[in-house]
Amino acid sequence: MTQPSSVLVVGASAAGLGTAEALRRKGYRGSLTVLGAEAHPPYDRPPLSKQVLSGAWLPERLRLRPPQALDALDAEFLLGDPAVALDAAARTVRTAAGRTLSADAVVIATGVRPRTLPGQDGLAGVHVVRSLDDAAALRAELTSAERAVVVGDGVLGAEIAATARGMGVAVTLVGPQAAPMRAQLGPYVAALLGELHREHGVVLRLGTPVDGLTRGGVLVSGGEVLPAEVVVVAVGSEPETGWLTGSGLVLDNGVVCDAYCRAAEGIYAAGDVARWFHQGVGAPVRLENRTNAVEQAAAVAGNILGEHQPYTPVPYFWTDQFDARIQVHGRPAADAEVTVVEGSVADRRFVAVHRHEGRVTGVLGWNMPKQARLHRQSLLAETADALTGPAPTTP
Repeated sequence: MTQPSSVLVVGASAAGLGTAEALRRKGYRGSLTVLGAEAHPPYDRPPLSKQVLSGAWLPERLRLRPPQALDALDAEFLLGDPAVALDAAARTVRTAAGRTLSADAVVIATGVRPRTLPGQDGLAGVHVVRSLDDAAALRAELTSAERAVVVGDGVLGAEIAATARGMGVAVTLVGPQAAPMRAQLGPYVAALLGELHREHGVVLRLGTPVDGLTRGGVLVSGGEVLPAEVVVVAVGSEPETGWLTGSGLVLDNGVVCDAYCRAAEGIYAAGDVARWFHQGVGAPVRLENRTNAVEQAAAVAGNILGEHQPYTPVPYFWTDQFDARIQVHGRPAADAEVTVVEGSVADRRFVAVHRHEGRVTGVLGWNMPKQARLHRQSLLAETADALTGPAPTTP
């Protein structure tokens, strides 16, 4: 395969920068351009809801690479200029500033945007957290607030609730699930996380529908208003694909790709925005986490350069809340059988293995990171077994 003479990466966060770095690491010496919507140099997002929000880290500490490392990539970084359109056939991107950028290969790494609630625009004290500027604005209000309501009981909502409570703010966490992060942790461990939040003073109003926002707080089912000076909306996210409408690509909960993360000839996607066919799972998958962004970026770079390897990761993410570091390998199913194989739940240091229909689907570590990684081998074996079966048909 002939290597492209030019590569354009649209998105300058972990997946975008990771793609550029992997291309250079693998020997690519052609023209390389990285286009970013934000004016900030590439930075890390997971600490936004934790260390940056709490004030433990200054924003400068988020930078993924120092300036000299970015310079060493010999890439052109065009920052603060969002992409607004793509012609996939011509591999040409138009930007908000009026640039027209073309390349032999285009990588889409535009991530996700936060979902919002009806009526939240224009309301004072209502925040989302996706960018560095979002986190800074929320921190500025939390430092003088007495009460906050976090709407959303997933990873981001639970992390923000824990951080705000650690700042001395009275916090209420509202969401549709029976326990925080139930979809990501499974019911058993999610219930333990709920206990941890209660012990630290977070008020849990879970299984509670939210009817809307008011100037005084959050309106829940039955007409009750949960009072708050600050409201954080963390009700999930959507792939940032609006700019791709009319591009010729298939868009369905992300940029639809084959097993090699290829959306069309010369067009690839990586990170939160990519929905690719996972041969181990036998179905399309889209993952929103930092680890996948970096690993998928490396896979995309390799396939651009002709390695032609399917991307078949074992999903992985982590979360830090209060004194707990929880690491999840695979996908704990809601109806899985849960077995604690190391440590003690009472001591809050344990590894739990999730099995569904006799197969290991997830390994979870609570303050036992090394041991969880060791048990991850059972998941790798399951993935290897799936890949040795008949090759599934790609969409």
